[in-house]
Amino acid sequence: MEFRGRPNFLAAANRLTVVAAALLLWGIRIFVALVSIQVSKHAEFQKIARSQQEKKVDVPASRGSILDRNGQPLALSVPADSISIDPRKVTRPRFAAELLGDILHLDKDVLYERILNGQKAHKGFLWVKRKMDAFESDRVKALNLEFATITTESQRNYPKGETAAHVIGAVYKQEEGAAGIEKSMDALLRGKAGKELRVMDVKRRGIDSHVDSVAQAGVPITLTIDERLQYVTERELKAGVEAKHARYGTAIVMDPNTGQILALANYPTYDPNKRPQPGETAMARFDLGVSVPFEPGSIFKVVTLSAALETTNLTPDSLIPTGGGSLALPGRVIHESHHGFGTITMQQVLEKSSNIGAILIGQHVGREKMYEYATRFGFGSKTGLPLPAESAGLLRPVSKWGTTSLASISMGHEVSTTSAQLARLCSVIANGGMLVKPQIILKRGDQLEKTEAPVRVLKPETVMKMRMMMEGVVLRGTARGTARLDGYTSAGKTGTAQIFEHGHYTHLYNASFMGFTPVTNPQLVIVVTINGTAGDSGMGAAAAAPVFKNIATEALRMMDVPKDIPEDIADVKKPKKEDKAMEDVAIAGLGKGSIMAEDQTVKELMAEQEILLRQVAEENAEVIPPSSGPRPAAPAPLLALAAPAPVLPAPAPAAPAPPVPHGATVPDFRGKSMRNVVEEASAEGIELTIEGSGVARVQVPMPGKPLHPGERIRIVFTR
Repeated sequence: MEFRGRPNFLAAANRLTVVAAALLLWGIRIFVALVSIQVSKHAEFQKIARSQQEKKVDVPASRGSILDRNGQPLALSVPADSISIDPRKVTRPRFAAELLGDILHLDKDVLYERILNGQKAHKGFLWVKRKMDAFESDRVKALNLEFATITTESQRNYPKGETAAHVIGAVYKQEEGAAGIEKSMDALLRGKAGKELRVMDVKRRGIDSHVDSVAQAGVPITLTIDERLQYVTERELKAGVEAKHARYGTAIVMDPNTGQILALANYPTYDPNKRPQPGETAMARFDLGVSVPFEPGSIFKVVTLSAALETTNLTPDSLIPTGGGSLALPGRVIHESHHGFGTITMQQVLEKSSNIGAILIGQHVGREKMYEYATRFGFGSKTGLPLPAESAGLLRPVSKWGTTSLASISMGHEVSTTSAQLARLCSVIANGGMLVKPQIILKRGDQLEKTEAPVRVLKPETVMKMRMMMEGVVLRGTARGTARLDGYTSAGKTGTAQIFEHGHYTHLYNASFMGFTPVTNPQLVIVVTINGTAGDSGMGAAAAAPVFKNIATEALRMMDVPKDIPEDIADVKKPKKEDKAMEDVAIAGLGKGSIMAEDQTVKELMAEQEILLRQVAEENAEVIPPSSGPRPAAPAPLLALAAPAPVLPAPAPAAPAPPVPHGATVPDFRGKSMRNVVEEASAEGIELTIEGSGVARVQVPMPGKPLHPGERIRIVFTR
């Protein structure tokens, strides 16, 4: 019995030993694994766990607002909810597509296909709709769908719709600037995104969060644009383009003294709140005012005549022999738009927009000086506006000019410019001869935008002459009746240039007008260009000047600019008899000046003065007719200076006025009535030469100059 049981006991003991050893080894292995997990590989497994439970997400910064000069919001960001789904968790794709399609106004079949494709590709994320409206968001949240996630994003909103769309621009879905200020100032507006750590449950739902870094909001941008004036400018431009059945147009309103752009409009336009619409033209979202150059045409004559006044002996009264309406140049003949103007003054060249006159004046200036003054006025260089795709236009160096390039450039061909450059050009005349840099950003945050110091381009005396001549364009010239304002003086220049396309000039025009108002103290420069006009009604005077007038009228009212033409003069063409009689008596007492017929209108008075001026000048000046052949190497003077404007005999003088004291300076008579000017001059013993009737506009010498005994001051009055 004992012998027989001993082996069973040993077998059991052996089995127990084996089991114990196995358990020991298993325990040791578990211990090693635990040590490995908890100690040696702790960091690795902790990282894996965090990747499953935690998620770092970017917290987008609020995009900076864009405001007008008065603080009105033009672009701002508002919170908006977006919905995404995990296709792997969608058990009934057709039902999900039907449900979400109804609420979110989406194509149900398309959404169904997207969900199926996501499931086949084992995708865990699929956007359903970005930036829902508040009603849609509330309905989706109420469903509490396990496979859907609601994310709050930022949505760009443009509360003024189309207003200033080309200046402001737009953004992509990720609020990245796509055009305008939104694009050029994107880095500043976007700000800096923050970081947030989110803790997820097993269903990837957030249960806790921790902000690692706070998002820094974008810097708001304040523009120089006036939203009210921008609206008016866009309205009037649209009416002007549609009235002439033109292709597109642009208009710019600028403060000539600071360069601040108060309005920059293009038509056609668009609503930056909406995606490109069917049938929308490519030009609708293109900023024509700064990006599309064109030949300025006759507007460039302002540069030609300014250069002549500064570099030659020509004056506004110099006679220009324009002949019978044609001028032969090497390889071509230049024709006037009329049957010729004959011999006219340089001022009339601008008023009548004579191409032949501009060519003759340009020949007197010469190639190098013409190029110099064109560059002085900013042609061929960008204005520096912070807007995408600004064009510098075209001004070729003199070395690349052809035989007739001087003639072409003198009348505004073979050179291209943008509306922004024309506004800069016109500001030189309006602000006293300084080239200012156009400005469209007023402030970045609370910091005022730094501005560049203006550069002198023209002498003050040249500017005064050009102002007078450009005012003549409105009073007597091509813009007579279309750019003249009620209660305010205005000056400017029309331009009509044939459009060059596909290698040849078409029968369509770029109709332009650039002008400023009031003449004595300009507050506004306005440039209007309408592209694609046709016929006589498509000229600059008929197409663009009326838009200038309508914009200027509203702008002056908004800015509360005082009228510079008295109501009794602005509204009545004929002077009052009692006022006229007093003016005649005052002039007779001085023994100086011009005696005007009692009941003549301003138009008749100007016509009489022009006839007398021409007659006297032709008698006293030698005029050389234009040559029909190539210009000789050393030409004789093409132009002759006109004699001074005639002064009609006056009645016998009254008692002599007191002598001019030593060291006296020329007083400022501008803006005063003839009666006040005469009385003041009589009291000071100043001799006058009076031209025209109405309110004093221009005087020579300028105010503040030394007044010498016996010196006569010339004063031009207009209505």
